[in-house]
Amino acid sequence: MLSQLMVVFGFFALVLVMVYWVNRSVSLFDELIADGHTAGIFLEFTLLSLPGVIAIVLPIAAFGAAVYVTNRMSNESELTVIKTMGYSPWRIARPVLIFGLVIGAMMAILSHLLVPASIAQLRLRESQISGSVSARLLHEGTFLHPTRGVTFYIRDITPEGELKDVYLSDRRDSRRSMTYTAETAYILRDDSGPKLAMKSGIAQTFLRAEETLSTTNFTDLTYDISELVSAGNQPGRRSRQISTWELLTETNAVATEVDDSIGEVLEEAHMRFEQPLLCVVAALIGYAALMTGTFSRFGITRQIVGAIFLLVLVKLVESAVSDPVRANAALWPLIYLPSVTGTGIAGVLLWRASRPFRPGKPAPETEAAPA
Repeated sequence: MLSQLMVVFGFFALVLVMVYWVNRSVSLFDELIADGHTAGIFLEFTLLSLPGVIAIVLPIAAFGAAVYVTNRMSNESELTVIKTMGYSPWRIARPVLIFGLVIGAMMAILSHLLVPASIAQLRLRESQISGSVSARLLHEGTFLHPTRGVTFYIRDITPEGELKDVYLSDRRDSRRSMTYTAETAYILRDDSGPKLAMKSGIAQTFLRAEETLSTTNFTDLTYDISELVSAGNQPGRRSRQISTWELLTETNAVATEVDDSIGEVLEEAHMRFEQPLLCVVAALIGYAALMTGTFSRFGITRQIVGAIFLLVLVKLVESAVSDPVRANAALWPLIYLPSVTGTGIAGVLLWRASRPFRPGKPAPETEAAPA
């Protein structure tokens, strides 16, 4: 049974990850490629978002695998054979529990290590590329405003990187404004930063006090654009990218740094322990709910719907405890209420499945032997 659970889980997890990942990739493609970034940057960002997607999918895949395998074993009478051999629903639940613990261990690695590391690297790369020249300036046929008081326009960019019909207006100086137009231009880089080398153009200077305009024709002119492109400072940390140990041991300092309440920091730390437990709970609920069903020509559709409802109920409990914990850090034990509730539900379902007779269906009476 354990091997079947792992195989089906792998299939469900792969399908769900691909669905979530493709959805995430589409939005990233629109944001990055439209801003002039390369396919390599796009691939890097999608890979960095993968651990977070897997963390979302694992409990759902564990629940789906438990329901599917239990349903298949019931339809093929495997569970009936196992029960006739003397195995109770509690005994049959052992492979499901082991399966849940394995998935929980995967979730623990993700929530404590991979997800925080990927978020930290993703924020760093976002900060770095936000200051790239291609993201801020190289857009064809669009008037850009890379900083206050500056307007930049390029009619066309050739495959060789030549900028055609460039317009640059610099109005940051309160005493004068500068306007440059050029037939062609190139982006150059040196130790002091990026430069815009313009060729065959006109420089216009407007003095506001005198209200005079002067023009200068130039063959070559170099304009420093390093101030227009932010270098990408080190981004501030967020609680999701900080290690669990630091969240628990330096809670007050972390709360001040990330500008969150102490309750929010503790919620983030303890949710990293709660998420692996929810994987175990999801698998047990999926199995236990189907074990309560009896033989029916219509199958166990009702039990499957009931299992989904119970899993939704656990998620509702998870949502309900979030606000109190954020408001009052002393209530952090409530974070584990969803897993406790789910374990209790699974226990009640297994107890009900283990009863020899169902409520309202008394045991059949045997007729007395004739004297």
